[in-house]
Amino acid sequence: MSTTKTNSALSGWSPDSWRARPVAQVPDYPDAEALASVERQLAGFPPLVFAGEARKLKKALAKVQAGEAFLLQGGDCAESFGEHSADNIRDFFRLFLQMAVVLTFAGSLPVVKVGRVAGQFAKPRSAPTETADGVELPSYRGDIVNDIAFTPEARTPDPRRQLMAYRQSAATLNLLRAFATGGYANLDNAHRWMLGFVKDSPSSGRYQELADRITEALDFMRACGIDPEVHPEMRITDFYTSHEALLLGYEQAMTRVDSTTGDWYATSGHMLWIGDRTRQPDHAHVEYFRGIRNPIGLKCGPSLTPEGLIRLIDVLNPDNEPGRLTLIARFGAGKVGDHLPGLVRAVEKEGRAVLWSCDPMHGNTIKAGSGYKTRPFEQIMSEVKDFFAIHAAEGTTPGGIHLEMTGKNVTECTGGARAISDDDLADRYHTYCDPRLNAEQAIEMAFLVAELLKRSRAGRERPAAAAE
Repeated sequence: MSTTKTNSALSGWSPDSWRARPVAQVPDYPDAEALASVERQLAGFPPLVFAGEARKLKKALAKVQAGEAFLLQGGDCAESFGEHSADNIRDFFRLFLQMAVVLTFAGSLPVVKVGRVAGQFAKPRSAPTETADGVELPSYRGDIVNDIAFTPEARTPDPRRQLMAYRQSAATLNLLRAFATGGYANLDNAHRWMLGFVKDSPSSGRYQELADRITEALDFMRACGIDPEVHPEMRITDFYTSHEALLLGYEQAMTRVDSTTGDWYATSGHMLWIGDRTRQPDHAHVEYFRGIRNPIGLKCGPSLTPEGLIRLIDVLNPDNEPGRLTLIARFGAGKVGDHLPGLVRAVEKEGRAVLWSCDPMHGNTIKAGSGYKTRPFEQIMSEVKDFFAIHAAEGTTPGGIHLEMTGKNVTECTGGARAISDDDLADRYHTYCDPRLNAEQAIEMAFLVAELLKRSRAGRERPAAAAE
């Protein structure tokens, strides 16, 4: 890939045209020259992902949009430098494989796997500063910006952290690619993907039963002369990365021209998304996103009107390209019915090509009596059920799920099969930002979504059969 500029077909767009627009959620770096120096270094670094991979993901998402596959997107709320290890990456990938197997086998649909990983370092904040014991300091904005420790030195935005984030992303991607293509994802390993602390959980029995059925199916195929070892789709998998693109200077530095098409691609991740706090149509983030050719996402919260959504779609996907734009609905349990139907109807009326995904995490954050920020699992499940029910009522496709989750044995979200209580949160509350589902809760969620997918498919097939 080249960094040479080409004549873009987009009117007035260039990788730096966002700098002429208002920009939200930007850290206040005290040394502008140090920031510029880091961005120049990043611009000379190799790409983390490649244009062909992004195009392949876009084609896969077009199938999701058509109801021929399902999108599983998930990972850490915010990656950290301190917790970066091979074991953590392996456990995250194992959990992802387990969830995908549940969705594929029980939901009878191929699963497109997109991690919130290898780039998910920056976090939007509700306020630029926070106060503790009478001391006011800049808010923690993720390890790519500053440190979580509450000291003036730690909270001062440091551009050199962007170089650390790049190197960690490269190392993470290297290991994930090895896991995805080196045999670890072989379906023969379905029994071995079970994380140790989940083995005696209520969800493990259902998963073990499913893994047994997969083993039986593979044995039957071998008996028929079909060896999974010579069929790559049985032993390797496609795994993609994604993150919220908040630091536009970092993203600009990682934006390159594809030598085969002349199009601009963000090479920091396969898929990027715009957050609910930075989706103003005349602001910098929307300006940057309209020019890159990656598949992109847009978080849709309660303040987004149907008219506002159509305006954003017109800017972000003017060619109505399938697989280009994923709308990630995040409203909160009990609020989905007030907002999502109107947005779905507006999109259908205007004939816009979009993929609908459900983020049941961000609208369901509460403060527990113990003082910890948490998310009740029952509310998370409720929002997912409402999401599927609304799409069934509107005759549209529920295309994906977007989760904050971890392969670690944490106690951050209450509820689930083990009924984690407020009092349990302090046991293993490790998140740097928002509460995540642990592996056991994530697998439980996968079984729920698989059942909802089955019903959704059955509902769509009945009218088609009746029409015949």
